[in-house]
Amino acid sequence: MVVLCEESEESLNRLFRALADGTRRDILARAITETPSVSDLAAQYEMSFAAVQKHVAVLQRAGLVRKRANGREQLVSTDRERLQRATELLDSYEVLWRQRVAQLDDVLREGE
Repeated sequence: MVVLCEESEESLNRLFRALADGTRRDILARAITETPSVSDLAAQYEMSFAAVQKHVAVLQRAGLVRKRANGREQLVSTDRERLQRATELLDSYEVLWRQRVAQLDDVLREGE
């Protein structure tokens, strides 16, 4: 098997679990273009503040966002390096997948 990544299995699992949820992907998208507070984010969703806080914590454990205190507020920002690493990892899976499809095409052509 081709080694696509030097990250641990658990690190990858945290990353993909974090990205698997639509609310977390939306929070991540918002944190790319602005630096919202957790309170600002909570106002955007029909869920409790605590639920939004948990979503942010999942993203933070995956390394996709950072929180920093600004007075009484917790500001959320995207960790662009980690997001870039996730993009590179997904791109490498795409290359692998395209290579395998091309190999399958070759096999099917040989059978004609």
